[in-house]
Amino acid sequence: MSTVANRFAVFLRFAVVATMALVCLAAGALAEGAPVATDGRVVGDDNRTRFVLDLSGEVDLSAFTLAEPYRVVIDLPEIDFRLPSGTGSTGRGLVSDWRYGQFAAGRSRIVLDVTGPVKIDKAFVLPAVEDQPARMVLDLLKTTAAAFEEDLRKNQLARDSANEAPVQKADQLPPPDRSKREKPLIVIDAGHGGVDSGTISASGILEKDIVLAFAKKLQERLEQTGKVAVLLTRTDDTFLPLGARVQFGRDHAADLFLSIHADSEHEGSVRGATVYTLSDKASDREAAALAAKENASDLIAGLDLQQDADGVTDILVDLTRRETRNFSAAFANGLVGDLASATRMIKNPRRSAGFQVLRAHDVPSVLVEIGYLSNDQDEKLLTSDEWRSRVADAVTQAVLRFFGQKYAYLGK
Repeated sequence: MSTVANRFAVFLRFAVVATMALVCLAAGALAEGAPVATDGRVVGDDNRTRFVLDLSGEVDLSAFTLAEPYRVVIDLPEIDFRLPSGTGSTGRGLVSDWRYGQFAAGRSRIVLDVTGPVKIDKAFVLPAVEDQPARMVLDLLKTTAAAFEEDLRKNQLARDSANEAPVQKADQLPPPDRSKREKPLIVIDAGHGGVDSGTISASGILEKDIVLAFAKKLQERLEQTGKVAVLLTRTDDTFLPLGARVQFGRDHAADLFLSIHADSEHEGSVRGATVYTLSDKASDREAAALAAKENASDLIAGLDLQQDADGVTDILVDLTRRETRNFSAAFANGLVGDLASATRMIKNPRRSAGFQVLRAHDVPSVLVEIGYLSNDQDEKLLTSDEWRSRVADAVTQAVLRFFGQKYAYLGK
């Protein structure tokens, strides 16, 4: 394993190096010379709390607060996080827990979950002194809900400096042009990434790495057929907002969008793959709960969420959406059968719910939970290259059959 890959492996929270070596090789490398974070801690009480991060050098930072739920976001240049296992899983005082990771190219982010409305009193970096490392310090004070809302308004420029470009609604954009394409284009979306780890198994394996490794294997298998083109929404450990994932598929006029995830359950006996499509009403309680969890990715990464009405005012858009959902359902039905020949499936493996990442009105979209990281047997499979290859072959077979049927339907 390369030096860069070794550094990246240390970055992973709760990483288990022996089982994650292949995944770490597949993940993106940190920039050479990135400052190193070696420890993080929270001190104080319910009135005043201090967050401290030990660093190998001084960095610039910006910090701001978010509501619903209450959070504090710290934006930093790219950081090589070499924090002890379990760091951030608990807090103290006004901070209940915190998480960290790469947020975008050249940028890292720390998100503190706080117990109520807080005020950022100070945010600064102390230079290294003698045997003490440089330290990033953030002081929080307890405040009222009214004062918190006023700070939100005053800190709009700070939120803008986070460089979060607004995501346009797909319905407001012109339809994509696929007329000059020689091959169907598949967009594979590896869920989570960066500051959003997704599910973490009991042994410390991260969903964001499992699904990226599978996405790359699936890309390899699909491209080997010579019959389709493939793009990944992310190729390294970078966070992408849900809207940006949807927009990526539309910007590239994708013919099919596959979102890859690995689930978790309180009951460790639950295991197997599941295939989901978009629906306004969830097929069952479990599907609704999963959609709610996956739709919270932007919140987990510290984005200022804005609710968009999903109303349809254009009858042509409405008709396109209906046709797209029909194609999505047709692909999902076929995919369940192919997956069942390659891996274990959950009971009732064909489900639906309101997943935000599947909402492109003109791109057939399916979300595949390839297994449960909360199950020991599934975890072993999810980290197996032989299993990934077998399941990727099954998905490839489903993709090729889908396009054969779709083009026959369209008279192409």
